This record gives sequence, C-alpha cells and structure tokens, in this order.
Amino acid sequence: MTDELGALLRRLRKRVRLTQEQLAERSTVSVRTIRRLETGRSTDHRLRTLHLLADALEVGTEERRQLTDTLDRAQEGAVVEAPEPAPTAPIAPDAATSAADPPAGGLADAAASLAREARRRWQREEGHRRVHDPFPLPVRWQPVPAELMDRPENVQRLQPGATPQDLNLSGDLRSVVETYRSIASRRLVILGRAGSGKSVLAIKFALDLLAAPAAPARVPVIFSIGSWDPTTTTLRDLLVGRLLRDHPHLARRVPSGSTLAAALVDAELILPVLDGFDEIAEALRAAALETLNATSLPLVLTSRRDEYARAVRAVHAPLVWAAGIELTDLTIEDLTAYLPRTDRLVAHGREGGGAGGGEEVGAGVWNAVLKRLRVRDAPESTRLAEVLRTPLMVILARTMYSEAPGKDPEELLDTARFPTTGHLEEHLLAGFVPTVYRRRALERADAGRERRNRDPDQAQRWLGYLAHSLSQGTHDQQDLAWWRLSQNLRVSTRVLNTVLVSTLCMAVAYWLVQLLVTASGHVEPTGLGPSVSYGLLGGVCSGAAFGITYFALAVLGRTTAVPSRVRLRLSAADRRTGRRPLRTFFTRFRFMLLGGSVLGVGYSLAVALVSVLGGELTLSHTELMKIVLINTLLYGLIIGLTAGLIFGLLAVFEAPMDITAAATPIRLLSVNRTAAGRQLLVLAPALGVGVVLCGYAVVHLFQGLLGTLLWPLEGAVLLGATGGLGGAMAYVLAFTAWGQWLTLSRIWLPMTRRLPWDTVTFLEDAYQRGVLRQAGAVYQFRHIRLQRHLAQSYRR
Repeated sequence: MTDELGALLRRLRKRVRLTQEQLAERSTVSVRTIRRLETGRSTDHRLRTLHLLADALEVGTEERRQLTDTLDRAQEGAVVEAPEPAPTAPIAPDAATSAADPPAGGLADAAASLAREARRRWQREEGHRRVHDPFPLPVRWQPVPAELMDRPENVQRLQPGATPQDLNLSGDLRSVVETYRSIASRRLVILGRAGSGKSVLAIKFALDLLAAPAAPARVPVIFSIGSWDPTTTTLRDLLVGRLLRDHPHLARRVPSGSTLAAALVDAELILPVLDGFDEIAEALRAAALETLNATSLPLVLTSRRDEYARAVRAVHAPLVWAAGIELTDLTIEDLTAYLPRTDRLVAHGREGGGAGGGEEVGAGVWNAVLKRLRVRDAPESTRLAEVLRTPLMVILARTMYSEAPGKDPEELLDTARFPTTGHLEEHLLAGFVPTVYRRRALERADAGRERRNRDPDQAQRWLGYLAHSLSQGTHDQQDLAWWRLSQNLRVSTRVLNTVLVSTLCMAVAYWLVQLLVTASGHVEPTGLGPSVSYGLLGGVCSGAAFGITYFALAVLGRTTAVPSRVRLRLSAADRRTGRRPLRTFFTRFRFMLLGGSVLGVGYSLAVALVSVLGGELTLSHTELMKIVLINTLLYGLIIGLTAGLIFGLLAVFEAPMDITAAATPIRLLSVNRTAAGRQLLVLAPALGVGVVLCGYAVVHLFQGLLGTLLWPLEGAVLLGATGGLGGAMAYVLAFTAWGQWLTLSRIWLPMTRRLPWDTVTFLEDAYQRGVLRQAGAVYQFRHIRLQRHLAQSYRR
C-alpha cells in the first residue's frame, strides 16, 4: 500500500510539474518526508501531511479522497509518525470541515462518538444556562487592534510575495463558524471583558461546528485552561489529561501503545477550544503564550483583553498565525429589547404590585429603568449602563429583579447607595445566590425530584467554602472536582483521617474473623475484653502504618487520588486495544511492592507490640530485637509481594469505562462508587489468599538462613483473612478517590460545618439553580467573578 501511495503522490506532483524541492517549499513539508513517501520507504504517515501536500498540489476532492483512502489502507488506523520538524500549516478551509477524510478504524469511531457526546453535553449545558430564554443576548465582535493579531499574510498562510486579502472579522453569534472558516490558519483569539460572553460564544462555536452538514475533520472540545502550568505540563499532556478525565473510555489502548485520547490528539483530530487564558496565573501567561506559539495546531483561544495584551508584550508577539476578534458591549437598544421580555410576572401583576401596589398591572418592572437609561448625560444612568454592558451583569440583574417578586430595579439608580460601578457590580454579585435560593415552595428539578428549600445564608456559606477552597494556592482554580474537595485540608488532618479509618477497618476485620472462627469452633473463645483490646491494639498499629504511608505520599505530592478510569474484565487478551499485559503487570507490581513492603514493616512492628503488651513474649532485649528484625524482613516481603502480585494481576484485567461514565460529575461519582465496591469484593479474598501463599514461599526461601521459621496453616489463614479484609477496606476508604470523598467530604467537612451532609444533592441543586455549571466531569462556578466574590465573602 505504501507503493500505491507513493505512485499516486508522484503522479500528482509530475502533473503540476513540480520538483520535490519545489513541492516542499510550497507545502512546508520537508523534502526528506516527500522522498520517503514517494519511494515507499515510510510506513508511518500523518493525515495532516497528506492534506498539506494535497493543498500544494491543488488536487480536487476525488483525488484528495484517493490519497487519504490509500493512507487508511496502508496504516490501518495507526498514527504514530512524529511531528514534522518544520512548522506546518493547518489543513485547507474546505478540507477542515470535510467528512471525506476520516482516519480508519478505531480512531474514526472514537472521534465520531466523542463528537456525539460533546454535542449532547454542550446542548444540555446551553439549555441549562438558558441562553435561548427568551432569546440569546446579542454577542457581537470586531477585529482586535493590529498589535494583538499576527500579520494578515501569516494569518492567511500565504507564500512570500502574495498579497493578503481583507478579512471580515466582524459578526455576531450566528456567524461564528463562518468567521472561523474564513481564517486559513484555523487559529482564532477571542477577547472581551469579564462576563462579555466568551464562554457562551465558545459553546455556540462548538455546537454550530458539530451541527454542520459536513462533520468537521477535527472534533471541537472545550478545555478550561485556568489551572494550566505550562512550565510543568505540555499542551499535549494537558489536552490528553482532560480528555481522559472527562471521557474515561478514551483510556483504551491503540496498537501504538498510547491511549485513545493521546492518539486522537496526535492525529490532530481534536480542535482545542482553550477557554480562560486570562485565568492562568499571571506569572505563567507569557510561558503559556510561548508554548502555544511553538505549535501549529489549529485552535481557538479566549481571554480578557488586558491580560492577553500583557502576555503579548511580554513575549513580543501575539499568538502566531492567529486572527483576533473582540466582543463589543451591549447597547441600550439591546437592553430595551431583552430585559422587558424576561419579566414574566408582568401579565399577572407582581407580588405587592397591581392596583394596590402602586404599579399598573401589565407594566413592566424595567420600564422606568430603561427610560432613565436613555438619558445619557445623567450620572446614575451612565453608571448603570456601564455595568449592564456585559451579558453576565444583565443575567444577574434579570435574576434579581425579573424573577424575584417584590424587588424594584430602580434602586440600581441610587447614586448614594451605589456611588461607583464597582458598588453596583458587587451588589448584583452579592444578591445572586440569595435570590436563587429564596424559594418558598418546593420546585421540580429536571429529573422529576423535589428540590429542597435551603436556607440562603447556609447555602451561601457552603458555596463560599467551595469557592475559598479553589483559591488556595498560587492562583485561582476553576474546576470543582468532587475528588479534590478534601485536598485543601491540612496534611495532618488527612493523615489523622487515614489513621482513624485504617484503624477502624483493621479492628473490624479482626473482630469479624475472630467471631467467625470462634463460632466455627476452630478457636477457643478469648472473652470480649481481650478480643476488643487485641483488635483495637492491632488496628491502631496497622492504622499508624497506613498513616505513615499516607504521610510519605503527601511529602511526595501523591495523595490526590483520581477517579478510576477502568473496570475489571474477564479476559486479559484484547488485541484491539493494543494492551501489553506484561508491561502493565510490572508497572503496577513495582509500585505496589514498595507500598506493600512499607505496610509489612508497620505490621511487623504492630505484631511485636501486641505480643509484648499482651505478655506473650518474655525475652531479653537482644532476642526481642532479633525477632523484630526478622519479622520486619519477612512481613515486608510477604505483604509487599502480595500487594504487588495482586494489584499487578488486577491491572492486566482492567479495561476502560464506557463512553457515558463521565457524562456528568454525579455519573462519574456513581461509577466510581460501583468500581470501589467491586475492588473491595475482589481485593479482600485475593489479598487473603496471596498472604497465605506468599507467606509459604518466603518462609520456605529463608528457612534455615534466619533460623527456624514457622508459618502454621491456621495462623496463616487467620492472618490472611484479617489482612485481606482489613487491608482491602483500608485501601478503598483511604487511598481511592471515592473513599476519600466518603470519609472526608461526606463526613469530616460536614462535621466541621463547611459542607452540608447531603453534599451530592447540594452540588446538583446548585447546578440546577444556575450557581454552578458543568464542564465535563467537574463543576465550575457560573463565572470566575462570582467565584471570587463568594470566596471573599467567606473569608470575611
């Protein structure tokens, strides 16, 4: 097939009478790559390379299809060629939105399913934000100043000497895809004020591109990049990591060995819509812009203007090859058309209105305010018009006055109460949460469940804590992930939680095993007092070992457990996923061997302490130390080998979750709760049997070298049962994402009154009320300004 591709490419080149060097100059593909393609010496090709060559050769649609079809047959879905060393241009405008050139096999299916899921997700989010109720607020744009945009000839990817055409970079919400398609480089920067509608425009762009009759060659995916640190995380790793977080099924392996998410990014089947450049830490924005400038990847970037301009000045260049548009302010005419139609109580009279309330039935609550806003020279109208120039503030004002009976927006014109625009904006931000929670009757949520009537002050305090927790660090985070809610607790608190949970798990396991073996008649009853004492003492020592392990992980920064992206399967063989069982086994075995050995050392010390305190050992200090050292070595090896083997084998039998696993944060939580339960059911017996068998192997290996070693069957089974059950419970509750969520976010934080007891219901209720939004598998506050306001209120 490589010969067929080379012959076709060579025939097309000769038809237009170009040498390989001339084709290389015109297409920006290296001569070496062209030569390898034509001679058939290259077995790994990139779809983008063929598009560049097709553009340079000016081939038609049918010949372009022949090229890509030949590529599909040649590589059978595997895309592994490294990027070209020279910068390359994105695909041509017509090809960028053509469905004629999909990659073969699994990547095409993965891209198609990702597109369907993304479209459903953002349609749901657009509906939840009530973008179309009663109609979309006007979002218009104009070209950015010349210093914030690359040269026109670079944006249009012209050859030297060519004359650039005028770009039409003005438009509105309905023409965002057309504006993007007119840009040959496929790189666009969207600037605007805080709350000007950049995120809504990004959603509209993704939905319109996905809804086009010809499916796009690249799937638009919105990535919030406010927490991106470009000095430690490459752009590729950021994209791959977010895809894996929001779409766990993309963890499946492809023949090249990488994940499906990485393959989609490397094959340039993802169009990144990078939202929130201005939310990156100020000291990192220049590095982020330099990182983006080092790529030729088609993308869309949103930012506030001033923050982007400072980054441009810092690196002495805007985003290369990128056109730029800036969102314009709303006008008085826009407000006049929009705000009265949001007042749906006008037809029936307002609470406190009507004939007895001094307001004519049928008169809009906004009429007087809009009339005053038309008086442009008045200070109060100028100040309010300045505030209501962005969709964010208009939505806040609508929520407070159109949807809350008894409130009069004329108070916004009070210059004594609100002397500056800052005071007005803070008033609207402060009133949003109490307004949406001040509901007297139970309301129906989308799923048909009754929504609880929460106290507004309590809700604001809980939301304030969540916002405050996101602001802990060098810069504000935006992703409110359920598995990270407890990470802002002090390390000492989390270590104490690990010790307490592990102690309880090991003690309960000891009591259950003792109860079973006593009831079966295999062991003489020891009495309630000794059993409770031994269980607690052994649990405390084992819990201390787990706590030490957790503290060591905290020092290394490895305590943030992420949701499991896998499920157990029955067959380890899966050629379609390209998994390598041996590599998978040894990777997991290596880490768990070390962790299990640490726990084994702690357990040996616990055994010695229990024996000494119980009066079972009456030895000299020298003999006692010798026994402790031998037991430390043996238990470390036994438990370390058991953990390594069991977790290594489980890794071989893991498979990615289904595509709907992370459709919402609640869905991901439910899936991980089920996964944690299955882990417990599998790990408990597996670890128990593993301790028995590994114990026999280790004792046999060191028999005679360390003296006479005993490993009686009855004691081994008791140890295995206790360690398997207790260790599995401790691992699931203390070291998995769902376990930490349960013990810290569902118990500890509510006990300290920082979150409600029904945390899941509260988060979902806040989302339904419009305070939070969903971004894949995480929540975010409706806007960063609302998040910062709530955080400041909580700290005050």
